[in-house]
Amino acid sequence: MSRVLSGFLRVFPIRRLLHPLVILFVLVLTIFVGYRTLETGYLVISDERILEAVSMIKRSAVETTEKPPQTDKPNIIFILADDYGWNDIGYHSSLIRTPNLDRLAQDGVKLENYYIQPICSPSRAQLMTGRYQIRYGMQHSVLMSDRPHGLPLDEVTLPQVLKESGYSTHIVGKWHLGHFKKEYLPTRRGFDTFFGFLGGGEDYFTHRIPNEVVETPDTYRAFDFWDGTSPCLTENGTYSTHLFARKSIELIDRHDKTKPMFLYLPFQAVHAPLEAPQEFIDKYKHIRARNLQVYAGLTTAMDEAVGNITRALKDNGMWENTVLIFSTDNGASRAGSNWPLRGFKNTLWEGGVRGVGFVNSPLLKEKERTSDALLHISDWFPTIVRLAGGSTFGVKPLDGYDVWDTISEGTPSPRKEILHNIDPLIVSTNSEASKVFGHKTFNTAVTAAIRVGEWKLLTGNPGNGDWQLQSFDKKIREKSTGVRGKQLWLYNIRDDPQERRELSAEYPEVVKRLLGRLAAYNETAVPVYWPNIDPRSNPALHGDLVGPWM
Repeated sequence: MSRVLSGFLRVFPIRRLLHPLVILFVLVLTIFVGYRTLETGYLVISDERILEAVSMIKRSAVETTEKPPQTDKPNIIFILADDYGWNDIGYHSSLIRTPNLDRLAQDGVKLENYYIQPICSPSRAQLMTGRYQIRYGMQHSVLMSDRPHGLPLDEVTLPQVLKESGYSTHIVGKWHLGHFKKEYLPTRRGFDTFFGFLGGGEDYFTHRIPNEVVETPDTYRAFDFWDGTSPCLTENGTYSTHLFARKSIELIDRHDKTKPMFLYLPFQAVHAPLEAPQEFIDKYKHIRARNLQVYAGLTTAMDEAVGNITRALKDNGMWENTVLIFSTDNGASRAGSNWPLRGFKNTLWEGGVRGVGFVNSPLLKEKERTSDALLHISDWFPTIVRLAGGSTFGVKPLDGYDVWDTISEGTPSPRKEILHNIDPLIVSTNSEASKVFGHKTFNTAVTAAIRVGEWKLLTGNPGNGDWQLQSFDKKIREKSTGVRGKQLWLYNIRDDPQERRELSAEYPEVVKRLLGRLAAYNETAVPVYWPNIDPRSNPALHGDLVGPWM
């Protein structure tokens, strides 16, 4: 009780106690008073009820006192989950509880025909540039901490454009777009501040990763957690989801309300390794499978963090002028579930490339609805720049479209097709390649996929095409069939989003047309840049830190 009252006095010092809101406070307390049972006969006001009352009074004070000037440009909050599956969010009938995400999605616009890339770095690169990965040589795999590569420096990034429109720009979380030189770090690519890690994944508590350069990577771990360009050594042992939420709230609390904010929050969750605080794991004691218990707890911890950040925006009077975008970077690994979609992360099946996404904002004209419009992660670049009142003049030609009217008003999407990828370094060894119809148009041994209208074509080796559903007891896996000996598949995704009925033999002209589109894109692709491992990247040579080495 004393703790709560002292907190109240910090919010309302003695010199303010004569404010008329004191009367309102008394009334609210009267409403929220809790009574003990009749045996005691005492009147009791619980800490919880007092906290609710204080929160209401604080919000009333913000609303009734004179407000500082507000920017007319919207705040943009972009939350990116990592490896988050289609079936791992509550509103897709998941067994995992995500009440905050569900509420935000329900009150906003659910994006049910929204696509990302099948792995981490390419999705982040397309978000930051609005351009397909074939434009800058990132068609193959993800960026690695031991190779000298990154998002090319001549690519203009989203925060760079937003800064031209007066935005303060912040990244809290995972970067994964290159760090072998200082020029590739987030604060050199348009962000005012950076708090998080540079590589692809690490321990959630120690913020360390196996050092793959040394002979015993399992026993040697390098540190990768940064505040700006300095290692952040004070947070060893603190769970990353909590760290990122705390830092985001701190930025929101300290933000100059006369300027618009761009907060990019790429969570570590729910990427491997599977780790969560015990209090969140305990919420799923009814699940028998231990890994799923942890995965569910990890997910619910992220959901709670999103709720806390949203509350901070409201408490600071920023929510009414904020656009909140939630997206995954790719489908779930086999730790999660993309049911009923086919495949996993790092595959070109729908489970790898169709993502969970939604938008919530008071600025939406049509809310509480589901959108089936075709959208892609590259669309956020021009869409956000338009919301910011900026211009794409001077940036390289975009593959993304401005889709704000589609999201806000329900107008048709300007997007008609999506290049999922063309990776010339992954080639099928099927000896029947030369017999595939249309092979001379595009080498169907090359791993690639494209969506045009309702049609989707895949070539080469699209990856594991199983279907997987999580139950309380175990994972239910349905093995794919009809894959061996093939290297070309055609599906009507509008009618068959689960990719169960292969139609290439029935629609050869559609196959020919989509192979032609792949060939056209391939003509514009730059060569894949995939350098060799650089032994100079060994963190042991740099104070046991994952960071720039050139």
